[in-house]
Amino acid sequence: MKRISIYHLLLLTFLSACSDTFTELTPLGNVTTGNFWSTSEDAITAANGLYQHWDDDNLFGRGFMYLIAASDDIMQGRTDAAAAAIRNFTANGQEGRMNQIYPRLYTVIQRANNIIAAVPDMDIPQDIKNRVLGEAYFMRAHSYFWLAPRFGDHRAGIPIVTEENMGETFFERPASVVENYRMIESDLKTAAELLPYFTSYSAADLGRAHKDAANAFLAKTYLYWARWDESKWADVVTHCDLVINSPTGRALINTGNPEEDFASVFYVDNNFSSEYVFSSVSSNERGQILPGVMLENTGWGLYNGWGTFSPTLELYNAFEPGDHRKKATLLEFGDEFEFLGNTRRYYSGNSWTGIQVKKYMHPFRFPEEVHLNPNGNYPTTNLNIPLIRFAEILLMKSEALIMQGQNGDAPLNQVRERAGLGSKTNATLDDLKHERRVELAAEYADRHLDLIRWGDAQEAYSKPSTGRNHSNKTDPNSPYEVYEVWPGRSFNPEIHHVWPIPPNVLATSGINQNQGW
Repeated sequence: MKRISIYHLLLLTFLSACSDTFTELTPLGNVTTGNFWSTSEDAITAANGLYQHWDDDNLFGRGFMYLIAASDDIMQGRTDAAAAAIRNFTANGQEGRMNQIYPRLYTVIQRANNIIAAVPDMDIPQDIKNRVLGEAYFMRAHSYFWLAPRFGDHRAGIPIVTEENMGETFFERPASVVENYRMIESDLKTAAELLPYFTSYSAADLGRAHKDAANAFLAKTYLYWARWDESKWADVVTHCDLVINSPTGRALINTGNPEEDFASVFYVDNNFSSEYVFSSVSSNERGQILPGVMLENTGWGLYNGWGTFSPTLELYNAFEPGDHRKKATLLEFGDEFEFLGNTRRYYSGNSWTGIQVKKYMHPFRFPEEVHLNPNGNYPTTNLNIPLIRFAEILLMKSEALIMQGQNGDAPLNQVRERAGLGSKTNATLDDLKHERRVELAAEYADRHLDLIRWGDAQEAYSKPSTGRNHSNKTDPNSPYEVYEVWPGRSFNPEIHHVWPIPPNVLATSGINQNQGW
């Protein structure tokens, strides 16, 4: 049976009934026509529709990565005016690389609202009712979690639309993003009560929201909230511990082989390993495009990679000597790797920095028919892409302990030791920042938001990004010179800590733009 990331005709019919105009914050009302909200199958179909955004090119396919590529670690890998405007903080929100992020997630919010409004009155088994409602509360919170810290701040949050007010036609911006965090908190707590543990799911339901995922995103919500309220650091620890001590056996993949253990986190075989908490679920025929997006443009003439993002030399140099995560995360000229069943040595005629992200390359090790989309024009794979994983839970706990003046060594050192590194004693916030950088590089953990919440973005972005310019781009042994790939940028922390809301949303909703944009 196919997992929930692949949708059948009934689901597509339901999705088409959900108002796309709500993406402009103007819902047309509930999906209540006919006898849809009658059976368990109806409720499950509605819940399935919540996950449609997983394989959306505009969201976790690569949309959010364009925002993360404003950081000092990942940058665009091809000439692209829209991506350049984002990286230079000159975007207006209408750019094709970002203008669908905000409205698409409000579509998910509307679908969740429809479920929360309709399912409580359905005459269906209580366990199905609880799970579907839990998924709806989770995915509504999940959507706001991805939107609020990127489009809201202490001066204005983003509109809160629930099952209670979704029939209205105008939604004001709340006074602060903290109001969004309160709503996310409430929804995720409700979801955690209603949802089962991950281990109770059958193979057909792997990838659905579950109790540990709700607690994990609660912890990260508090992590962002702590920027405005330091008391939330204690809540970070509380909810990290709920995941760490979960009866589902959450743990790092650590067999004592650091050369392989970190790399194996990103193997297809480990899509739902002990380190999995919540991911963008994928399949090779319809799924998550990020691995193909990161792959060398045109894939050396063998498979159609897009080469959209490149890691900077600054990221390469951030790894300590002996850190086995470096070889698992990055490919540099001369490195051996498996590609489509054959051993190659890396070179690139396209990478602006002379380096490629290797973290998601496992599906490309094998012949095309094993893990790749047979349609090479849309290079999806069946590798799930983590949105939050166990290592980040440990690092969030460490950071929260350090920020409260306590010792954060134990969780931080679990992550370091798996990488083959020695332990830290009395780890500092700088130690924690370093560990997040190298552990979570090129992931949706979001280095850009980390730099903003730490107050480090302005200084980091004032420095140029560099790469390696090889004299012969088709020779793995080619010598190189270090050169400036992207000049230093002007980051105004009073403006650029959030992104502009798309102008078409402003026009149809009547809300105000973020200040300064």
